[in-house]
Amino acid sequence: MSETPSQELVILVWSVILTFVLILIPATQSVMVNGMKTMTGARDNLPEPGTVNKRLRRLAGNMIENMVLFTPLVLAAAVAGISNEWTVLGAQLFLGGRIVHALVYAFGVPWIRPVFWGVAVTGMGMIAWQLLS
Repeated sequence: MSETPSQELVILVWSVILTFVLILIPATQSVMVNGMKTMTGARDNLPEPGTVNKRLRRLAGNMIENMVLFTPLVLAAAVAGISNEWTVLGAQLFLGGRIVHALVYAFGVPWIRPVFWGVAVTGMGMIAWQLLS
């Protein structure tokens, strides 16, 4: 009989889904602007993306950068058998912070975005602390 995955691993899967959605949004917008034929080709001579598309691409890139840090922390905790209220809260803060960060970033709301980036980073720090203590 297989074990139920930890809450942290479930949150990791939801974070991967969020990452995929954040990659898919600017890609879909590019297809809508440039056409399917252009986007399925070599894309050598694409026009400069618009402001919103550039922002959405930066958002996707930022999420990928954060996943590079979050993923090994969650996997290390799982391998080490560490799952407690702090690692769960850390994972929840990461995902919640990244969701709000994505919304704020996508809509170009100033000043608030770094706060939610910080919430997500704090969540990663909580998991790292449990691994190191």
